[in-house]
Amino acid sequence: MKKIVFTGGGTAGHIYPNLAVAEKLPNWDKYYIGTHGMEEEILKTCQSIKFFAIDAVKFDRSKISKNFLIPFKLSSSIKQAKNILKKIKPNIIFSKGGYVSLPVVLAAKKLGITIVTHESDLTLGLANKIISLPAKKVCTTFLETCKNNSKYVFTGQPIREQILHGDKNKALLTLGYPTKPIIMFIGGSSGAKRINELLSDPEYLTKDFCVVHVTGKNNFKNFARKKDYFPFPFLSNVADYFAAADLVVTRAGSGVINELLAVKKPMLMLPLSKKASRGDQLDNAKLFCKYGYGEMILDEELNQNNLQENIEKMIKNLDFYKKNLQKAENDDAAQHIANLIEELC
Repeated sequence: MKKIVFTGGGTAGHIYPNLAVAEKLPNWDKYYIGTHGMEEEILKTCQSIKFFAIDAVKFDRSKISKNFLIPFKLSSSIKQAKNILKKIKPNIIFSKGGYVSLPVVLAAKKLGITIVTHESDLTLGLANKIISLPAKKVCTTFLETCKNNSKYVFTGQPIREQILHGDKNKALLTLGYPTKPIIMFIGGSSGAKRINELLSDPEYLTKDFCVVHVTGKNNFKNFARKKDYFPFPFLSNVADYFAAADLVVTRAGSGVINELLAVKKPMLMLPLSKKASRGDQLDNAKLFCKYGYGEMILDEELNQNNLQENIEKMIKNLDFYKKNLQKAENDDAAQHIANLIEELC
């Protein structure tokens, strides 16, 4: 039986696309190399995938001096990954990019193992720029990312099957079947500090809307259930709430906005600024606004008044966004990538 190693972690956006591809490879022996972090926690629920942990080091954009030890720590991580790969002897590596993937891919390069990577954002991140060099193929979420290079393949974003089959009645039951429009706030797998600040007192929104707020596990203790306000630390059944929501307010990480695109849900995007990131979320949000899938508010313009005004405007014009969302093709990116992996092996 053929063997594949998946790698990627740090955020759910690096993990869940791996699992979406894994679903399309039922007859393979599947392994996952990550860290003792979110990926290990999520992989505990996937009995068909064997998990291995290594140490990994992340580039710190805010404190450059912290990065001086990266070469030494990375060398240790590569050795750990190399030892694991020697035991598994995989036919191929599928990487979702990010700092967790880097030592695994560099170890695979030394061992001569075929590498395929996937870039979720419009532009390649630092790790994927490095990973793309030894990779046989670079799969992209956006057509605009593809270069005039046979190595780059437009596949779209791999989406888990469960995201596509949300049961809105299950969410509505928990919410008490509200008569107001449902606005869902989600800041990624760890929550978003700015979104949480905007909802520290949600009454300015709950007058007209039912608010669902995914706070992140570490922040949940700071929020309490109120009339028409429902905080959750994390939603394993997030698809049910996507199905029930009239509008989703989110950061602009490629993972979540492409899930919303797949389920045709209008979105108000609050991208991280270039001060807090490499600017990938701004690029993603601008492109989605161009196609009419939603709207965006820049970080420096974001406040409660602006947020409320934009939500009210979008709720009045939901049909406009829904029509544009319906025009987007529903390509099965996970199957496309799985087919590519089969061909390469």
